[in-house]
Amino acid sequence: MSPDVGTADDSAPGSVAERLRTWEWVHLGYLLFVLAQPYFTPDRDWWEWPLAISVCAVTVVLYALALLRGRTRRQIWTSIVPMAVLGALATPFNTNASVLFIYAAAAAANTLSRHVARLWFVGLTALDGVTVLVSRVPMPYRLWGFVPPLALIWIIGLLELRQRDRLEEQENERLRSSQVELLATIAERERIARDLHDLLGHSLTAVVMRAQLTKELVLADPNRACAEAEEIERNAREALAAVRSTVTGWRRTNVRAELEAARRALAGSGVTLRVAYDDKLMLVAGADHELGLALREAVTNVARHARAGVCHIGLDADEERVRLVIADDGIGGDAPEGTGLSGLRERVAKLGGAVQRTGSAGTTLTITVPIEVAA
Repeated sequence: MSPDVGTADDSAPGSVAERLRTWEWVHLGYLLFVLAQPYFTPDRDWWEWPLAISVCAVTVVLYALALLRGRTRRQIWTSIVPMAVLGALATPFNTNASVLFIYAAAAAANTLSRHVARLWFVGLTALDGVTVLVSRVPMPYRLWGFVPPLALIWIIGLLELRQRDRLEEQENERLRSSQVELLATIAERERIARDLHDLLGHSLTAVVMRAQLTKELVLADPNRACAEAEEIERNAREALAAVRSTVTGWRRTNVRAELEAARRALAGSGVTLRVAYDDKLMLVAGADHELGLALREAVTNVARHARAGVCHIGLDADEERVRLVIADDGIGGDAPEGTGLSGLRERVAKLGGAVQRTGSAGTTLTITVPIEVAA
């Protein structure tokens, strides 16, 4: 493997133990070539061993700094430039010290942009070529030390660039996956929030209104009060079961079921329900579910806010769209829409439909959905 200076990833947890992994130090084995020259030179000068040992010691320090600091641009001055300068000064006296140019190329590939790193490869190649001209090492030993780095500067450098691109792509893929998971979590939370609002808004409104009525009837009509208490219990149990199924994502409803629930809820608040329903109309499950929840929200608003005497619900279709209309003769008005109506609009919008609300004479809510997605 290449002398991989600075392959530690800054995005990873930055402990010293994680940066100084054992296999990173294996690349320092290339420094044995620096020690090989005085070892195999028969008539070596006194300074050759101290020079080789000093070059190795300084390189180890620069290498450790590179691992500790990771991929930062400070490596230009703490690793790349010092290694290149040290190699240029030592190579004329120890031809194998040109291995430092390879370390510098690897550090440049792991730290700098692709264009700048290649410029460094060119500069290090030129520097290696210049040092061969001023070297004191006799031929052919001089060439044995200089020629391999000319190729390895580019081979190792380009391999490191490729490895760096691969690691960055893996990191980008991890970030994309994390983003997708986050968006899915947010969407699921919004779905549960909408469903819980629809469920509890409807059910608790019915419970509260029937509880108030029961309190008034305890003395006046005990039998009816008992019937209302049973209805409260049934509504509470239905709400509890629906909340459980909503949290698990299994709850499904439909327009017919919500019409029956609307009849009971409005009866408890003294509102007369009139329904015009096309029995021949068959809705697909997804649209039937969403329209059912929309109907539930609209009926809850009628029972809670409208002060109406009569509520009309109509469901029909033509060649272009399915239309659900909920109209009451209550107080009307143009009050701002709350969370429920906003969630209703989001549900219908997912089907490609639209919601129109008018409040001039009572309130009329018209929900339209394209026929191709609804029936």
